[in-house]
Amino acid sequence: MPHGDPAPAVRIAQLDPRAVTALAVGDLRQANRYSEIVLPPSFATPESLRLWRMRDRQIAADPASAEWITGAILDTDRDLVVGRAGYHGPPDGNGTVEIGYAVDPEYRRRGYARAALEFLLARAGSDPSVRTVRATVSPDNTASSSLIAQYGFVEIGTQIDEVDGLELVYEVPSNRAEPPIRATRR
Repeated sequence: MPHGDPAPAVRIAQLDPRAVTALAVGDLRQANRYSEIVLPPSFATPESLRLWRMRDRQIAADPASAEWITGAILDTDRDLVVGRAGYHGPPDGNGTVEIGYAVDPEYRRRGYARAALEFLLARAGSDPSVRTVRATVSPDNTASSSLIAQYGFVEIGTQIDEVDGLELVYEVPSNRAEPPIRATRR
């Protein structure tokens, strides 16, 4: 985000389960019929299908998870979807939620990842059932690692993801994840 530009105002718009089902088969037109917002072509790419198929199966097995899983990062000032973000599911038995976010390439470096992260952390922090927020990051994704470190995330180990390979695992207590203090221009 260039100096002096205000942080974008975003919310994570949860998707209707029928929209997720349509995205799971790559049907963007049908997904948009069930969506309160216009979903971009990036939601129906071959790379996105795996995510939507996984989330569709998750909702089928546990309909209550729909309110936690991946949604659209919506720039509320522009009424524009710039990526996707959410949790991998509801809090587990230990009160842990794992976050994930991806900003579409044409909207990167504009503060959207930070804004989405802050939205996710605020929601997790306001839910008494959430005690810990987890993030997993590819070792070569230094931008994401640097971003989450600013919010108090600490590396606790590694894991092997069957699709993404080696990932660094970070956690922060949900009540201690605070945005960094930013210098303001006068």
